[in-house]
Amino acid sequence: MPTPHNSAQPGDFARTVLMPGDPLRSRLIADTFFTDARLVNNVRGVQGYTGTYKGVPVSVMASGMGMPAIGIYAHELYSEYGVENIIRIGSAGSVSDCLKLRDLVAAQGVCTNSNFAHQFGLPGSFSPIADFTLLETAAGAARDLGIGLTVGNLLSSDTFYDASSSSLKWAAMGVLAVEMEAAALYMTAAYFGKRALAICSISDSILTGEALTAEERQTSFTGMMRVALETAVRMEAL
Repeated sequence: MPTPHNSAQPGDFARTVLMPGDPLRSRLIADTFFTDARLVNNVRGVQGYTGTYKGVPVSVMASGMGMPAIGIYAHELYSEYGVENIIRIGSAGSVSDCLKLRDLVAAQGVCTNSNFAHQFGLPGSFSPIADFTLLETAAGAARDLGIGLTVGNLLSSDTFYDASSSSLKWAAMGVLAVEMEAAALYMTAAYFGKRALAICSISDSILTGEALTAEERQTSFTGMMRVALETAVRMEAL
């Protein structure tokens, strides 16, 4: 301690870490929602903060983009810093006509075109799924907050610009949206016997071409943030 990618000291992170992709969103959450927020990591500008929300210690740290990036940060948080729960709070592109811009979707399961699972040497295909306690707690928090939350299957893609244009093939199998991190997070959590959940806000629609701006993605996903924070509070009592 510290690790190659984290300058935090022992005890700097809470049991639950919220993990947006964007470091600026990490700072926004700390500034907007935390009491007594303090910066605990800024290696490579990947800002990590710990504070309290409703009297409960909570941390937030960015993951960057893609499965290799979140795989590094989740690995170190779980293995070196005693983190028990990571809640990804990111953006996703809808491939379902049931999801509109700014809608929330929680990944009960995640498909992927990544070879991330190869490292575990499994004699077959691993199915990354959310921790049920986290998922159930988040669904209850959203309900109590009056915030809509769709639960279903997402795709974690290794490519943002996908030359194969295969998104609609996944949609035909019931996949709701595409993002780039959840599968690696779920696999890393499974490997360490920890908990993980991905809650995403819809930032664009692959079906209609609608899209939010970068600034809107950074600042307007407050519903997702509130659900994740309330989930962190409720998990502290378990």
